[in-house]
Amino acid sequence: MMAAGRAAELGASVILLEKMEQPGKKILISGKTRCNLTNSRELNEFIAMYGPNGRFLYSAFHRYFRDDLLALMKRYGVDTKTERGGRIFTASDNAHDVVKALERYMSEHGVRIQRMRVTKIEVHEGRITKVYAEKGSYPAKAVILATGGSSFPATGSTGDGYQIAREIGHTIVPLRPALVPLAVKETDLAKSMQGVSLRNVRLTAYQCRADKIDSMPNPNEDSGRGTGRKISKGPLIESRIGEMMITHFGIGGPVTLQMSLAVVDALQKGPVSISIDLKPALTEKQLTSRLQRDFDQHGKRGYKHLLSGLMPQKMIEPLIQLSGIPADKLGNQIDSEERKRLVSLLKSLRFNIDKPLPLSSAMVTAGGVSLKEIDPRTMASKLIEGLYFCGEVMDIDADTGGYNLQSAFSTGFVAGEEAVPLGHS
Repeated sequence: MMAAGRAAELGASVILLEKMEQPGKKILISGKTRCNLTNSRELNEFIAMYGPNGRFLYSAFHRYFRDDLLALMKRYGVDTKTERGGRIFTASDNAHDVVKALERYMSEHGVRIQRMRVTKIEVHEGRITKVYAEKGSYPAKAVILATGGSSFPATGSTGDGYQIAREIGHTIVPLRPALVPLAVKETDLAKSMQGVSLRNVRLTAYQCRADKIDSMPNPNEDSGRGTGRKISKGPLIESRIGEMMITHFGIGGPVTLQMSLAVVDALQKGPVSISIDLKPALTEKQLTSRLQRDFDQHGKRGYKHLLSGLMPQKMIEPLIQLSGIPADKLGNQIDSEERKRLVSLLKSLRFNIDKPLPLSSAMVTAGGVSLKEIDPRTMASKLIEGLYFCGEVMDIDADTGGYNLQSAFSTGFVAGEEAVPLGHS
């Protein structure tokens, strides 16, 4: 929609081929239907959220970035607000407003929308010549492939663009789910704590089985994409403090989603396990002292009762089982070895990762058309004249927070602008 609007604004005759009943369906579910448009972070921090491929976006962001996007929204009546973590939402908390603004942008400049699925792009002597759809064909001097990824297929993101690009010679970097919940092998343990929401816990992923974590100290700082800290060689994959959930199949929630792509890629190399530090603000020594004080102070209370002040109610029974301490044992009878076992659990509750949920359950698709074959200044194919790319069909993905939408809008704007000299007629 951004690409079509910009190309038409510059005078091109533009047809938007859309297979869904309406354009922008993925926008409608973004930000839990509130639409997290972009983020207030400074450019270098913004770029860091995409990992190594973020460098590709510098040129596009210099041409069209947050302020330009918000000005466009404002022009069509969409006010915005900034929330925790720099997330910028519509002031109305309604993603429909963004879709309506983009529809007005296209309509104002004469974009025609045809509702049909594209099946292939015709190339002759290295140039785009025609686009084939289910109900006909369209001669074209310029084509912008803006088909999205393979996540949330109900919105139209079914991976069509990857197949179309592959058929005309482009390389597709293997697709993986990103921003996706993770299934664990210890399903019974997960089910016993299903629905537990944890705040301010540290989630750490390791390239090893859970029973091998003992030899490694708990990290005390965040690491991974967007944190500014690179991972040194070793079993540590990523570590972050945040919010997460325990589900019937494993783990979900914001901090899990942020770390999921690193875990997915690590699973290709071998076993992956995670450790949940339920008390990251306390060292093991500090936590031991606190437990000893609490158990002494409330020595006539049972172990089960004492745990109620340490963790969510639904975690108590599972941790009693894991610690091996009888539920009715009095606080003043719990010995140092038992306290040590409890501290170990509170500082490192572990699961072995089985697999991510399917790509269709992911918020974003990692992988896509290789950036080596796209000019970052123009979004033009380096292989085929007249072909441009934008958005998630390319090998670009980022953490949550408005970054994925901003890259789609920015690359869409550039592709639309650059396609005009070829597609003007």
